[in-house]
Amino acid sequence: MRQLIVTEFVTLDGVMEEPTPWQAGHVSPEIGQFKFDELFACGALLLGRVTYEEFVAYWPAAAGTGAFGERMNELPKFVATTAPGPLTWNAAPLEGDVITAVQRLKQQQGGDLLTYGSAALVQTLLRAGLVDELRLMVYPTVLGRGKRLFSDTDRLAMTLRAARPLGAGVVLLTYRPEANQAHQP
Repeated sequence: MRQLIVTEFVTLDGVMEEPTPWQAGHVSPEIGQFKFDELFACGALLLGRVTYEEFVAYWPAAAGTGAFGERMNELPKFVATTAPGPLTWNAAPLEGDVITAVQRLKQQQGGDLLTYGSAALVQTLLRAGLVDELRLMVYPTVLGRGKRLFSDTDRLAMTLRAARPLGAGVVLLTYRPEANQAHQP
């Protein structure tokens, strides 16, 4: 059975939107190695449509990305989408209800499923109790506004599994959502 791992870049105040500008200046070899190891440990990517569109616009033509880029391009991708139109880049849409589709994916053989970004999808999967591990890379920045990973109504119990500095002021927090919890307003 596959595990579903969600990994997110977030600010101290929980903003996850458009990380490239606020990540500037926070680069370290440890961050790069963590992202490399994480990508090579998974068997497929599970993405929301917006994240998929951003990735497909960049990765297939990205030059100089080495083994990381090759792995990103070769991995199978599953996309939660209701938008019409074909998917490219080794991707397939989830069929039917997203929760049921992800439950089916988790039952299949293969490496773990890894989700980047994909805020709406991640919120749905967390509320449904389908996320096995949540990895938050917390950057030492406060933005005050922007799209947050959690909504004002989310009440999700988590158990801290590990905390690790990644250099440049970034801390990796690894949580395991508590099992069988229902979304509570």
